[in-house]
Amino acid sequence: MPPATNDSLILANADCGLRVDAVRGGRIAALRVFGEELLVGAGDDPLGWGSYPLAPWAGRLRDGRFRFGEREYHMPCHYGPHAIHGTVFTRSWQIVAADTLRIELQPEWPFDGFAVQRFVLRENYLCVRLELHARTQPYPASAGFHPWFLRQLGHGAPLALDFRPAQRVVLDGDGLPTGALAPPDTACGDDCFIGMDSEPCLHWPGALRLWLASNHTHWVIYQRPAHALCVEPWTAPPDALNAAPALVRPGKPLVLEMRLRWERDA
Repeated sequence: MPPATNDSLILANADCGLRVDAVRGGRIAALRVFGEELLVGAGDDPLGWGSYPLAPWAGRLRDGRFRFGEREYHMPCHYGPHAIHGTVFTRSWQIVAADTLRIELQPEWPFDGFAVQRFVLRENYLCVRLELHARTQPYPASAGFHPWFLRQLGHGAPLALDFRPAQRVVLDGDGLPTGALAPPDTACGDDCFIGMDSEPCLHWPGALRLWLASNHTHWVIYQRPAHALCVEPWTAPPDALNAAPALVRPGKPLVLEMRLRWERDA
C-alpha cells in the first residue's frame, strides 16, 4: 500500500491493506487480502468501482421525490429518472482522524446533518461503520454500502457466492419495490433480500473466503456484471424514504456496520 496522504486513509496489517479515497466519495479504493486485490479499481463512473457509502438514502428514490411532514422534497436525478444512492458517494469527505472521515449532508440534502465513517482493521477482519447524524431537527434516512468485488483474482478459480436468504423483496423494472415478497430462487440478478440464514460468503477457490455481516437485515445482490459481484448491506430496501425510513434525531444517529472477515482457502 502507498503511504497515507491528505486525500486518503491507509490501514494495514500483516494480511490486509486498504486505502480509503476521501476525495472520491469516501470510498475504499483498494482492499488487498493475502496479497490479492478484491475490489474493482478506479474508473470514470463513480457508481462502478471500489466500495462506497450510500447516504442519506440507499438505492433509487422514485422520481427523486419524498414527503416528510407537510412538505415534498426533490432530490437531483443525476443517473436517470430516479435519484440514486444518496448525495455523498461523489463528494469529497474530510479526514478527521487516522481512521475516520466526515461530511456535511447539505447543500443537496435539505436537512442539517452530517455523516461519519470509521474504519477498524483487526487481524482477520475489517469493520466499516457509517453514522448519519442530525443537528437540530429529525429527518428520514436509509443507508448502505456498495462494494464491487472482482470475480477473478490474480490466481485461483472465479468467485462463488454462498448466500441463503429467506425472501426476496420484489422490485419493478426501475428497481423500486412493488410491495410484494417472493422466494429467493426467483432472483433476476439485481435484487434485495431479507431473512438471512447465515452470513454471505464469497469464495475464491485457491485464494480465500470472505464473510460479510451487517447490523441490519437487508441485502442487495447485483450479479449481472461479468467482471464483478456486489454484495451490499443496507438498512432498508430501495425507495425507503417513501415507505418506512429510519428517523434520524439529534443524538440518535442511524448506524450501519459492514464487517468483512477472511481466511485463506486451503
